[in-house]
Amino acid sequence: MDNIQEISLLNLALAFVPVSVVLFILFKWKSDGKEAMLGISRMLIQLLIVGYFLTFLFEAESAWIVIVVLCVMLTVSSWISLRTVKTERRTLYSYAIVSIFIGGGSVLFMITQGVLGLDPWYEPRYLIPLAGMIFSSSMNSISLSAERINAEMARGETYEQARSIALRAALIPIVNALFGVGLVSLPGMMTGQILSGVSPLIAVRYQIMVMCMLFSASGISAAIFMSLLKNHLKRDREMPFDE
Repeated sequence: MDNIQEISLLNLALAFVPVSVVLFILFKWKSDGKEAMLGISRMLIQLLIVGYFLTFLFEAESAWIVIVVLCVMLTVSSWISLRTVKTERRTLYSYAIVSIFIGGGSVLFMITQGVLGLDPWYEPRYLIPLAGMIFSSSMNSISLSAERINAEMARGETYEQARSIALRAALIPIVNALFGVGLVSLPGMMTGQILSGVSPLIAVRYQIMVMCMLFSASGISAAIFMSLLKNHLKRDREMPFDE
């Protein structure tokens, strides 16, 4: 198996040439280029930090460190998922944590212990990246469903109608990805494996696993969150509910 081609810092700098073009256009058109610059700066800092941290994590191979990292990922993703409902963010935080823990956590367990059969179970090179993808997908689905169910109930829809619409909206990104994978795009994991010399047939198996886990985590987490949200919405908004 060939090793993946290393990117020198000088060559990496070339990737920022088209980035600079977009930033120039944003500032020229007065389209909030400062926010984009902040995002790029945070991306650089965060990825550099996580690169060094993952190097330490992979070498340490400690179950306790992995558990702590997973807890941090869970709490942060739960908080970010409620970005669309800032007025009730603290109140709904416990709902988000439970939803991602059950929805994302159960899928993570099934994939790492059932599909992959990791040995040891906390193998950080697999567990942490997969947990990141799963928690992120759960986070996005909760964020979309929370915004949509509030909007639909504010329009006078019943909880059951709003829930149905919100779940479909929450799954739009992953369903689009299911339709487009292989035809429109080669996802990151599959591309990375192919570039590192893995057989495309093996890479396809991994990508099927990834798409299944993202769809499952998104749907289960959003469904749990909206189920927990039912009594809160009924009490807080006094909107109509179907029996």
